Amino acid sequence: MTWRRLVLAPLTALSLSIPVVAALQAPAAADELSLSNFQLRPNANGTGLQDRADALPLKKGTVTDIMNDLNRKDDDDPAGIAEACEPKAIAGGSSVRIAQSVCFNDGDNATTQWYPQGVTTVADMQGDKVWGDGYQPVLVSWYDHDNNADGKVKGVRVSFMNPNSGAYRHVLLVYPQEKTGIIDYDAVRVSQDSASEDYTKALHAGGILWYGNYLFVADTGRGFRVFDMRRIFDLGASENGTTDGDHLIGYHSGTYYGYGYRYVMPQIGSWTRTASTGTKCTASDGSPNYSYVSLDRSGTDHLVAGEYCAGGEATNGRVAAWPIADAFDGNNNLIMNTSYRWNADVAHRLPDSNIQGATRFNGRWYLSQSHGETGAGTLYTTEQATSSTTTLKVAGSQSLSIGPEDLSHWPNGTATSPTLGTFWTVGEHPGKRMVYSTIPQ
Repeated sequence: MTWRRLVLAPLTALSLSIPVVAALQAPAAADELSLSNFQLRPNANGTGLQDRADALPLKKGTVTDIMNDLNRKDDDDPAGIAEACEPKAIAGGSSVRIAQSVCFNDGDNATTQWYPQGVTTVADMQGDKVWGDGYQPVLVSWYDHDNNADGKVKGVRVSFMNPNSGAYRHVLLVYPQEKTGIIDYDAVRVSQDSASEDYTKALHAGGILWYGNYLFVADTGRGFRVFDMRRIFDLGASENGTTDGDHLIGYHSGTYYGYGYRYVMPQIGSWTRTASTGTKCTASDGSPNYSYVSLDRSGTDHLVAGEYCAGGEATNGRVAAWPIADAFDGNNNLIMNTSYRWNADVAHRLPDSNIQGATRFNGRWYLSQSHGETGAGTLYTTEQATSSTTTLKVAGSQSLSIGPEDLSHWPNGTATSPTLGTFWTVGEHPGKRMVYSTIPQ
């Protein structure tokens, strides 16, 4: 599958060999931010992860293969237009402006092992909002909430959903590695170092962005893990792979396992903070946490991301935007030169706490806020910012479902002339889960 209507500005050879020295803005006032805290670099291994992924002796699958092979569906009310397919997702007394909704089957809706977090769609992937022969996939990330309770860390899975039929399939994200001459893989964890205490924790995957061939996954304390849609492996179609063994992952006695999932997608790169983190959610913090991520297609395409700070913490958190073409070379491949630097050109403090998702369009930010397991969420619309580093101001609000998470913008209009459309999100709490698009007021 080639990228359509996705134009990335070519980078010069100089920019690939020498770190970009941008005019990183110093704060002019106490409430302003330094853009230097939002700088990212490629992972220190260069092409190592991608090389390991390419060495896996497994048959590749494609997004089309997955969309042709969706194996799960809510038997009661899988999808709806202008209605909630899961009524329990809507808080009593509230009203949510729903354009379209998709629901999980009873097991996925009720499970306490996996929690959904991130949302992205084919509208992020490319401007014409269509994959292949007419599919319009919506993707949702889940993290293993059990935290090694059963002695296993299953990491992160991504649901590929058909929003029209309500059918979907989970794909397991994995981390490629080499063990005694064998190319292997593990679950995606907070730390892939087995000596770290974070090795027993699944990556939170609080936000995802599908852009071109790549899937960006928020890595809370570091930046973004990156996966490649051209490097999906089909264990069910591989002679040395299996969909059995839901308690096993990776290579065991000549066979590759994926906790029972048919498809696995290995990490091929990452973008990592360059500034120190400081103390989380304080005025003197350095690099932010990366809690959610989305795309702004108005004007030059930007990856936008932000951090979650709970009520009662010293600050409400921050959001920032990076020109996304700067993450790719002239051939639309992810930059992996370890000396390169990717700089944000906008950063703002948030106007309120408990922000779970953010996106931007025509200078306004749209923010999803959660209110616990029973309260209606909130979608904030901000005023247009007057500076690239000041605090955002709320211009309006409306209700969302219970526990809204990441946001993904689905523009109306054309790829070259988009207009404000709808916003996709997902509710995270068991029994109240629903993937849906909402209509901004």
